[in-house]
Amino acid sequence: MKHTLSRRALCISTAILSLAVTVPGLSGLALAADGTIKLGIVAPMSGPNARYGAFSMRGAELAVKEINDAGGVDGQKIELYSADSQGTPVEGVSATRRLIDEDEVDYVIGDVSSSVTLAMQPVAEDAEVLLLNAASSNPKITYAAGVGGFKWTYRNYPTDENRAFVVAKYAAEQRGFTKFAVLSVDSDYGRSAIEFTKKYLPEFKGEILTEDYYKEGEVDFRSVLAKIRDSGAQAILMYGLADTTPIVARQMVELGLAGKVTLVGNGEFNTEKTIKSAPTALEGAVEAAAWLPAWDSPESKAFVEKFTTTYDEAPNNHAYVHWDTVRLLAQAIHEAGGNDREKVREALSKIKYKSPVGEVTFDDHNQARLPMILLQIENGKPAIKGAYTAEIQYPAQ
Repeated sequence: MKHTLSRRALCISTAILSLAVTVPGLSGLALAADGTIKLGIVAPMSGPNARYGAFSMRGAELAVKEINDAGGVDGQKIELYSADSQGTPVEGVSATRRLIDEDEVDYVIGDVSSSVTLAMQPVAEDAEVLLLNAASSNPKITYAAGVGGFKWTYRNYPTDENRAFVVAKYAAEQRGFTKFAVLSVDSDYGRSAIEFTKKYLPEFKGEILTEDYYKEGEVDFRSVLAKIRDSGAQAILMYGLADTTPIVARQMVELGLAGKVTLVGNGEFNTEKTIKSAPTALEGAVEAAAWLPAWDSPESKAFVEKFTTTYDEAPNNHAYVHWDTVRLLAQAIHEAGGNDREKVREALSKIKYKSPVGEVTFDDHNQARLPMILLQIENGKPAIKGAYTAEIQYPAQ
């Protein structure tokens, strides 16, 4: 169905709209629209991940509002359509087909869930409709894209492999860690993150001394932490659940690991609540993120201000990546010289897009070469250490 922007969204002050400057071709002096650009968003609008879907839509809405207020893409306005994936592959496929067959969208952005995006890929390929993924991280999406087969799938988001590589590289080169223990969630995400870490650790002379995984809801980690303490590990590779991190951190204090063994990976180490749970255990913890509201660039700060003003709520990562991906698509359409899908696809492959985090280009698997933001907890607060990139080593075809 067509997604109607809220009245509040239509009241953003034009004084802070800078898109015409930051994305070429979006001029406020553009002539009347010659046709429209139909853009579909597939996201979980209902179900357990509905909050992520809401942020995704708001981010996309804000970008569309900015672009249209600035005159559109070379005079063409964007119409935004939404479809609910409910966070499941079956519904995601149905949602994608509705957008393509009934709404006749030119482009689709989606989904938050990797399993849904994987299911959407062949649908978009058959229809020759550009599928831009903005928020799911399973590397299989990229392995199968571009030279992997699905030439109409692109991803403007780092993969789990990107994250694992960047974290391992930073931990080894900047912190001097070579001896690691694993305490990661027992899921596809947690285990794959460790497998990717193992893929790249030899480059940095790193080794894993112990390897353990925990189930969701588990609360006693003392025996595993005691083993880690006795192993001589310098850091714990933890890719896990946000609710579990404070429990592990408190038990690290109990067992004397705080200040001696460092957490690295991804488990919301940087939130105020987590840090307060066990400050000595979290001190020095290292985490990688695609984007953070605290990222210090003019474009990022302007986005946070506009989003917060519009929706009375600070943006999260899902809001940002959908906002940014709409802008990326707009630049590709401009560089293609119009709304021809094939030309836009070719333009996207060659694009050099200035995002608020850094320049974005695509590799031959249609994966964006994206900087990831590295955080380190210092004096009880997350400190941004910079943006780092990683060139993925793809499996042989």
